[in-house]
Formats: sequence, structure tokens, C-alpha cells
Amino acid sequence: MKIYTKARYNDRVNERESRNLALAYRAACDSVVLLKNDGTLPLKDKMLALYGGGALKTVKGGTGSGEVNERHSVSIYDGLIDRGIAVMSREWLEDYEKTYEAAIKKFEQKQKLAVLNIKAGVNAMFANPPIPDGRKVNKKDVKHTGNGCCVYVVSRQAGEGGDRKLEPGDYYLTPGEIENIRFCAENYMRFVLIINSGAPIDMSFADKIPSINSILYISQLGTEGGHAVADILTGAAIPSGKLADSWAMNYRDIPNGMEYGALNGETENEYYKEGIFVGYRYYDSFGVAPRYPFGFGLGYTDFALSDFKTRLEGTKVSCELCVKNTGKRHPGRETVQLYVSAPEGSISKELKRLAAFKKSGLIEPKKSERLELCFDMRDMASYSEKDAAYVLEKGDYIIKLGTSSRDTVNVAVIRLDGDAVVSKLDNVCPLLSPFTELQAPAREAEDISALPVLPLCAGDIRTVFADYNLNDGPADGRAEKFVDSLTEEEMADIVVGIGQYTEQPRFDLPGSVGNTTSKFWDRGLANATLCDGPAGLRINRISALYGDGKIMSVELPMAYFRYLPSFVTKKMVGDLDRATPLYQFTTAFPVASALAQSWDTELMHSIGLAVLDEMREYGCTYWLAPAINIHRNPLCGRSFEYFSEDPCLTGKLAAALIKGVQSEEGYYATAKHFACNNQEENRNNMSSNVSERAMREIYLRAFEICVREGGVKAIMTSYNKLNAVLTPTSYDLCTKILRCEWGFDGVVMTDWHSTTRTKGADALALKAGNDLIMPGSPIAKKAIADGLKTGVLSRDELRRCCLNVVKQIMNGNIQREYIDKK
Repeated sequence: MKIYTKARYNDRVNERESRNLALAYRAACDSVVLLKNDGTLPLKDKMLALYGGGALKTVKGGTGSGEVNERHSVSIYDGLIDRGIAVMSREWLEDYEKTYEAAIKKFEQKQKLAVLNIKAGVNAMFANPPIPDGRKVNKKDVKHTGNGCCVYVVSRQAGEGGDRKLEPGDYYLTPGEIENIRFCAENYMRFVLIINSGAPIDMSFADKIPSINSILYISQLGTEGGHAVADILTGAAIPSGKLADSWAMNYRDIPNGMEYGALNGETENEYYKEGIFVGYRYYDSFGVAPRYPFGFGLGYTDFALSDFKTRLEGTKVSCELCVKNTGKRHPGRETVQLYVSAPEGSISKELKRLAAFKKSGLIEPKKSERLELCFDMRDMASYSEKDAAYVLEKGDYIIKLGTSSRDTVNVAVIRLDGDAVVSKLDNVCPLLSPFTELQAPAREAEDISALPVLPLCAGDIRTVFADYNLNDGPADGRAEKFVDSLTEEEMADIVVGIGQYTEQPRFDLPGSVGNTTSKFWDRGLANATLCDGPAGLRINRISALYGDGKIMSVELPMAYFRYLPSFVTKKMVGDLDRATPLYQFTTAFPVASALAQSWDTELMHSIGLAVLDEMREYGCTYWLAPAINIHRNPLCGRSFEYFSEDPCLTGKLAAALIKGVQSEEGYYATAKHFACNNQEENRNNMSSNVSERAMREIYLRAFEICVREGGVKAIMTSYNKLNAVLTPTSYDLCTKILRCEWGFDGVVMTDWHSTTRTKGADALALKAGNDLIMPGSPIAKKAIADGLKTGVLSRDELRRCCLNVVKQIMNGNIQREYIDKK
């Protein structure tokens, strides 16, 4: 069998790689949030002391499927050196290198023993390597480095398969870290603290160390992070990021926080008792002060917002304003946020919700820019479970503009003269065991007498009725003819994928996490490749091409595979002494939780285009990204892969990314994990128990935006159950909501192996409208055959799933390049 691949035979840096590195650098700069600054930043120093676990070992991203195998990542130390800054703390850093290597060696030995335990082995693989404190910084260090400027980097790493811990060394700082920070802050004239973590950490220690001059939250910035941080420290670049999450004053301030994951000792069920009050919706509605509010971020200059003008045309609202740089020295970018406060009625509501946002260009001192923010009043409706409808209740909708959820001014009122039903739906995903949700306290009345009032007539708002009669979507004669020629067994071959180590695909993209079958290549149907994300394209850097056409990775595909026994890993990697090397170099962009802090849809579109370039270069059909689950709790192990606590911000940024990826026909983004995958502890067995309203308004809203506005072509279901139903087997999710309500016409796929633990789930998934079983196995095909025999699955249901998959393959990049052009 002839094998095709687009991997390169040389390892030279090509023009695309250089172009994407430049974009990764820009994205990193725009994603950094300045949390505190007394004027210390930007630094004028050309020499400084550098300490902390992240100084040399800067974390560029999380672990698991969210890893990227880039050519090289720049640490903060490397970035400073490359920018001509003298790092004087070499002795401490050399000591740290030894401490780190010893800790990693000990950890790996422990993990290699742990994975031999059949019950605990898989969980052990997902454990994250330690980031030791390093030795105490002392007076001798200060003497050797000079007492001018000091930078200390706190780093944290997490990943799929396990949640973070509410312990020192994870959410909390260790006593050693706090002691070092205190010592440095008190013994250096200028002290900058950098937080290098994909999600918030506890910052209460900073209350007791007032001599911390500046705090930068960099999240995890990808391959060019070190250069970006160095340039922001020195003023060659400016911080313009805004927080995409609220940071709690104390962890116990987080609603339902002490019942999250394993904290209450119960991992089979997670009860979303906070309802819609997630993040700023909770803090603002309940009068709880966050440490840092949603949308907050400083810069090297100040801005003033003025000259507000609001218009209403039908249900479309637009707000114009002037943004002026009032500083004297530095340029900057400001992000304006528009919130809406809906009237209190029969439906409990949050105090305000984000409706729109816009980031300015670079504004020079004393200059200004005019911005326009737009939204549709229909999107401000609240869901009534009793009526199975989205409703705009009668009253005043107050428009608020500002620079964080806690820093807004009222600019206008939309006055609705009666209740309006925006859409009428069916109730879905019922709770089996109802529980009591948080209810917002009564609000203080706001004085809106001086605001302009724009009247809106309820009678002018048309009700949309969902049509739950399923059809096959847009006609595709070629695909339909092909599918109609197949037997049931052959259709099963198409809807069941192949994994990395099971079957050789005809087109082989080394490192793709899965493929569709190649069995029908000679009948005119190519295979499609599926590659992990979401911080970039995760594929092999170096592979071995053997004389018989077989391709094997030379490196282990993910970091945690190194804990497996050597007799296993030897079978997973190739030998370049007996094969020809192949090369593929991709870009590690900032993680999603960092990119969200850019609040920049144009940047996201550019990154989508850059990912498309890499997909085209190496032959990827499906990029398994963006990941758009909501940051319900900062302890979620995959928070770095997800954008924000807010569905509007998440959805708009993800939609822009998707449009970039899908701007060329035949390349598909895959929004995941559908739905309510908001923790990793016991992820394969736990049930996310959530009310229909919270599910629709918070946890599904970003997916809806990605479908309606982004036009996403693929959706991946999640590992967890939703209200006791495994998500790929949920007809309510995969068909009623996704296809009938939102109009999705693409492919729905399972997360890897998510149907293998439940008997009959493969057939039930297809019946529910989950089209593609990944990574697939003979067991899945047998389950489908059994489902057809017993009547659990009909031929028409199997045909519909098969047709959805074939349509996208036949319109895909591999089909076009290797079959159709012949």
C-alpha cells in the first residue's frame, strides 16, 4: 500500500514557521495582564536578579492533549539574555538547575512504579511534574547581584486527567516561595513578581508583603513567552491584557467551591448549586469583593472614556464612545466592556452580564480613538425552565460601559414595554435529582433618571419556534451516492475511526491523534486526519520513515508516556538508524486562558489563519480545538485549555479563531468538550448535574456562538455524564440542541475512548447523533452491529451519521489533493 505524507525531509526553519513565531510573540505580549504597578515597570535596569521556579523552567503550556511539540520555547531567563539584560543571579540559578533535575529524576522513578499498579496506573500517568522552590535567597545572593532590581517567577502546571490541589505548591504558594518572595521584596529596591500559571492561584500572601512593587500575570505564553515577558518588563512592549476570570480574595469565596471535585470526597456527582452565578455574575450580584475583578488589567498609561452615544435599531444596540490616552509618556491599548443589567422579574438574574467588548488599537499619549460596541437585545433574554423559552422581561435594561465588571458607568436605558418571548424550545437534559440553586439577593435601585431612554416594543420581537424535525442537512449528491453504495458493515467502518497505534492510514500525518479509515481509498474516499490542540497543532516533530512505508514517531507523543515501562515505549517509537527522518515543526501559541486575556477577536482570527497554514502544510483535516468549557472553578486541571468564566467572551473569541481556521474549504475546527466538562477528577465516570437554565445560559452559550457565528464544522462530546447521561449518547445534546435549535450541519465526534466504558454506548451514540466514534476499535464496530440486530440502532440512523462524515471527507483537504485531482 502506497503511503502518502507531507512531512518534510529537512529540518530547516521555513518562512511559515518564522511568520507564525512572530505572531506567537505578538499574541504573548497582548495576553499579559499587569495586576499591580507603582511605577516600577517598565524597568530601566540593564541588570537584575532573577529567581523562582519559572525563571529557567518557564511553563509554556499545560500537559496532556493540550501540549504542543514545538521546535523550541524561550524561558524568561533566555528572553532576558536575548534582549541584552544581564542576569546576575547565576549562582542561584545553577543551584536551582541541580535541584530541579534531582526532583524530576525522583518524580519519574516514582511515576514509573505507580503506573505498574493496574487500578492507579492511568491516574498516575496524568500527575504533573514538580516545580521545586529552590534554595533560600540570602544576603550573599543580594550582595553578588546588587540590590537594584529583582524578578521572581512563580510557576504552576496542570493538565488533563486530574484537577489541581488546594494545597501549597499548587493553588497556594509553598512556605519556601513565600519566604523567598518576602526576602527579595524587602532586600531589593525594585521587586517584580511574575505569576506563570494557566489559572488563578491564591494571592493572599501579597497582602502581607506590601513591598511587592509590581505583579504580572502571564498565564502560559507558548514558545515566545520569554521574549514577550522580557520586552514588557523593559517597555519594548506594553501590557494590554485584561483578566478573563475573577480572582477570589480567598478560595472559600468561590460559590460551591468546597464541594468542587474531590474536595467533598464525592467524585461520582458534581452539583452545580451556584446556577448561573459563575465568576463575576456571583461576585457582583452578591456583593462579594474579588481580589481582581473580571476584565481588570493595568497598563503603562491611563485612559478616559467619554462621549457615549447609544442607538437602537430593531433589537440591535450599538454604543459609540471615545477612548483617550490621558498619559504623557507611554502608548497603550484599552479594552472597553459593555454590560447589561436586566430588570428584576419573575426570573432571578445576575446583576450584570457581558454583552460586547472591543479592544482599541495602539493609542499614543494624548491621542484618542473612537470605538463602537454592538449586541442584540435578544441575547439578553433569560431562560425560563417553566415555559421552556427564552424571555425578555418587561422593564429597564441598563447599558453599562467600562474597563472591568467592577468599573463601569451607566450610559443608557433600553425600556421594554412588556414581556417578549424570544424563542420557544423543548425542555432538555432533565435533572434526575433536583437541588436548590443560589438566588440573587434584592438589588439596590439605581438612579437612571439622567440617562437617555430608548424604547423597545415587545410586540416587535418575533418569537422563533424550534423545529425538531431532523433532516440530512445540505444536499451533497456525490456523498449521498457513495453512502448509498455501502453495506451496513462498510458504513460502520466509516463512522468508527482508527487510532495512532492500530492501523496504518493511507495518508499519514505523523502524530495525528486519529484518522478516519483508509479502506475506501481505492473507491474514491480518502482518510481524514485529526490532530490535537488547542495551543497549536500537536503532531510529531521527528518521525522515522521505513522502507515499507511505515512511519513511527521518534519521540513519545505526550510527556506522560515517559512513565510507561521501557518495553512498552520501545514499541511506540522508531529508530532513525534504520529509517529516514521526517520533520514537522509547529507553533506553540499562548494557551487559551492566556489568549482570552487579549480580548482581541482580530488577533484570534489571525491565529486561526496561522493554524490553517500549518494544517495545510502537513495535511491536517480536523484541528481538535478550540476548547471552550467554562472556568467554573480555578482548580480544574484543564483551565489552561479553556478561555474564560464568561460564555460571551469565550464564544466570541473562539468564533473568530474558528473563522480563521475554516477560511479555506476542507479544513475543520472542532469545538470541545460538549458539554459541562468543568473538572477532570474521575472525568470518565462523574456526572455534571446542572439545571437546564444554567446549562443553556452559561455552559452551552459559547458552543451556540461558535455554531451560529463561527460556523464551526465539528463538535467533540465530552467524557463526563450530563445529568446522568453520557454526553455522546445524549439525543438532547447531539441532536435537539445542536442540530435542531442551532442549525449545526457538521460532524459530531466522541472524545477518545469515551464510549468504551459503557456497554452499548457506541450504538447509542450514533442513535443520539454522535457521528464519529474515536479513536475507534473492532469492539465499537461489533457494538454497532449488535445495535442494528437488536433494533437499538436503525439503518437510517447509521446512514445519517455516515453521510455527515463522508460529506466532510469528500470536501476535505486530503480528498481534494490526493484523490480528486487525479
